[in-house]
Amino acid sequence: MQRSAQQTNGDSVLTSRKKQRVSSVATKVTVVLGAQWGDEGKGKVVDMLATDADVVCRCQGGSNAGHTVVVDGAEFHFHLLPSGIINSRCTSLIGNGVVIHLPGLFEELESNEAKGLKNWQERLVISDRAHIVFDFHQQVDSLQELEKGTQSLGTTKKGIGPTYSSKAARNGLRIGDLLGDFDGFSLKFNALVTSYQKIFPALQVDVKAELQRYKEYAERIRPLVKETVQYLNEALCEGKKVLVEGANATMLDIDFGTYPYVTSSNCSIGGVCTGLGLSPFYIGEVVGVVKAYTTRVGDGPFPTELLDATGDLLQRRGHEVGVTTNRKRRCGWLDLSLVKFTAMINGYTSICLTKLDILDVLPKIQIGVGYRLNGEEINYFPSSTSDLGKVEVIYEILDGWQSPTEGVRSLEKLPPNARKYIQLIEEHLDIPVKWIGVGAGRESVITL
Repeated sequence: MQRSAQQTNGDSVLTSRKKQRVSSVATKVTVVLGAQWGDEGKGKVVDMLATDADVVCRCQGGSNAGHTVVVDGAEFHFHLLPSGIINSRCTSLIGNGVVIHLPGLFEELESNEAKGLKNWQERLVISDRAHIVFDFHQQVDSLQELEKGTQSLGTTKKGIGPTYSSKAARNGLRIGDLLGDFDGFSLKFNALVTSYQKIFPALQVDVKAELQRYKEYAERIRPLVKETVQYLNEALCEGKKVLVEGANATMLDIDFGTYPYVTSSNCSIGGVCTGLGLSPFYIGEVVGVVKAYTTRVGDGPFPTELLDATGDLLQRRGHEVGVTTNRKRRCGWLDLSLVKFTAMINGYTSICLTKLDILDVLPKIQIGVGYRLNGEEINYFPSSTSDLGKVEVIYEILDGWQSPTEGVRSLEKLPPNARKYIQLIEEHLDIPVKWIGVGAGRESVITL
């Protein structure tokens, strides 16, 4: 069938208008991503940027994430909620890529409400496509870790992996299932439990009691649930400012992290688009959050790890204890080979350097700037944990500043050696450092 010139011309005009519209809002989405193994201080950065946002989104992960925000001396702990929910005029959105443990979500809301979180009922939106983490998923998580024995991955045991497995196996249950036909939900729930009990015969689930509990949860959550893809895209077309908060960090990404010592979602830039239903055209600034040293929770290779008094010092001064797991974090020097790798994947347009003040007391500071493998310098980040465990780190050694930075609010007032440290980071990454964190409070940030 032939198309008329008028039709063709009309289509091209529509296409052109669509491109202009997309282009006009493309810079309105700011993304905040962890550039290391997590715990870089993303929550504080999101809280800071959320003061200028209309919508703040979580795009992936679950309650295995842990973000702390300090406001007027009060500590707010977030696991499923976007950290930007503290901004009382901002809508917080939990996207389709997130897996939600409903009892944990309600507990988190109540806990933070007691600390001063206000009017969240009018500002929280949850995707009907988000998958549900059940208690038996958490039991399965623990059983799988026990089965692995000495080869365990050190997961948070929050049921995240088994839930994403159910999602991939296409027998998972979504929030929309819960709010739809409850008889249909009950049948699917029974089938999911039965499939896990075939694999783990010891798994005990009181199906009747669980279904009654979820019937009550359905009514509690119903007012918050929307079809969020259309909602978010309409917000962008209206010119609203959208901030996306990545959970976990790129070195825990299921594809690009230190596999298998990773989480079960894409916590790099790709997870932003798939976890929210956003076109890549909408991605604007991408902020990589980099801790001034490196930490990780759980097992896996860690090239710059410090198993000495300096590592202990960083752990104590930085209060490096997992918000979710309450485990001590392993600590080491800043590894720029690792950050370069995550920058290549995510396309950071700027860096927020956090916890610079933790280094204040050190007479000498080392920064990893390269790797040698089998005696040869390499220009890539090893894919296998075996190779990463064997690399020799190439360090640059700098003099410390041994002067407090916590009260500093401008670059010029930082000690000269602290400025040299920041300059070296910018030179090696070829990315500007836009913010520097020098304390726990939301006010303890130097903006460049």
